[in-house]
Amino acid sequence: MATAVKICGITRVEDALAAARAGASGIGLVFYAPSPRHVALAQAREIVAALPPFVTTVGVFVDPSEEEVRATLAEVPVQMLQFSGSESAGFCRRFDWPYIKAVHMKAGVDLLQYAREYHDAKALLLDAYVEGLHGGSGVSFDWNRVPRRLPLPVILSGGLTVANVKDAVRRARPDGVDVSSGVESAKGVKDAAKIAAFIKGVRDADG
Repeated sequence: MATAVKICGITRVEDALAAARAGASGIGLVFYAPSPRHVALAQAREIVAALPPFVTTVGVFVDPSEEEVRATLAEVPVQMLQFSGSESAGFCRRFDWPYIKAVHMKAGVDLLQYAREYHDAKALLLDAYVEGLHGGSGVSFDWNRVPRRLPLPVILSGGLTVANVKDAVRRARPDGVDVSSGVESAKGVKDAAKIAAFIKGVRDADG
């Protein structure tokens, strides 16, 4: 099967459309105020409304309150949630909404335990661990740490670029990849040519 591609940290309609045209499976909208890629609700609504069908919209949160998530869902019709902090499985389930759980690949992290705990997640997103950051760091981790078999689909994230994504997909064989800083011209501003080249690299790796 083709490796899914999510372009995360979208802040502009034109970037969302560039991702869709290039063949992205999904886009990520970051609802975490400290992030340089944070998107306001009105902005997010405009982006979602502009997208063609069959591109999954993912709302990204970091240790939000329940009220924050519910208020966002009431305003922006995202199709999936992504929890990128230390949210419990019980919290993630509270919304009866499809969700992805991010795992920051600290030393000694037990992915099988995560898969058991978040067994109803649509996927585990494996990202590099960088103190104080929750994604978009541009830092990768050792892809050899990705198990060949987990009970949940795996999305590979962290430091992926046009230059390394082909190797990453061939080595880790994830179900999907997630990129943010690796296809930007500035923080929160995507580069259409980089998006297209990134997705081509993934397709080349799929072979």
